[in-house]
Amino acid sequence: MKHTELSIEFFPPQTPEGVEKLRAVRGKLAALKPEFFSVTFGAGGSTRERTFAVVREIATDGFVAAPHLSCVGSTRENISAVLQEYKAAGIRRIVALRGDLPSGMAEAGDFRYANELVDFIRQETGDHFHLDIAAYPEWHPQARNPHDDLTAFVRKAKAGANSAITQYFYNADAYFHFCDEVRARGVDIPITPGIMPIASFSKLARFSDACGAELPRWMRRKFEGMGDDVDSIRAFGLDVVTELCERLLSGGAPGLHFYSMNQSALTLEICRRLDFI
Repeated sequence: MKHTELSIEFFPPQTPEGVEKLRAVRGKLAALKPEFFSVTFGAGGSTRERTFAVVREIATDGFVAAPHLSCVGSTRENISAVLQEYKAAGIRRIVALRGDLPSGMAEAGDFRYANELVDFIRQETGDHFHLDIAAYPEWHPQARNPHDDLTAFVRKAKAGANSAITQYFYNADAYFHFCDEVRARGVDIPITPGIMPIASFSKLARFSDACGAELPRWMRRKFEGMGDDVDSIRAFGLDVVTELCERLLSGGAPGLHFYSMNQSALTLEICRRLDFI
């Protein structure tokens, strides 16, 4: 097996059935020996207890758990309480994010940007946590322009981040260009590309339109030509993502972070093709 740092993201299930399913999925993905499993955190702390339950179980099973922590809509007291909770549970890694303002909430809370959260975590806990931050090779959808987005990334990196994980993308050149731009601004933390396996093109297209991830025209046209042919969509998606991973790794990416969507089959197959299993 090649030594490439892999990490895998889950979201906290809403039902007992979902909890059991994720437990089985995590058991299969454990074969990849990931550096860590990350777990998303709902806006304004809406999934706080469910996130912590998944994180605690991952840690109990002997794996590194990295809960997401989003700050918009939260107070310093809320975030401090979550940090102490994680610290007491032996958690040593956090993905620090701004997050989106919860629907219907008018006030952003005590934090406006992720750099403020990173700075606060360092003030509260020193170097206890390894902090990952988000990166957007194709620019954050709310950024006014690429310069502002790069400036925001550099600011939060220099606030005390150890590494970064990108939004998913399918254009390797966007990732390499982003890394070059960041390095030119004096930031040298590892930037791990986020990888989204493709199970359904229609769902991927909706999700991508919402989060600002670009789907290259040639990909869209190819998928659209397949209609509802699930097998062809799956096969083509596996080829596209595997080739993307190969190019990223050969170009110097420090690892791969898989957005699993609480599924195991596609991530396992891609890693098998990459000779990680």
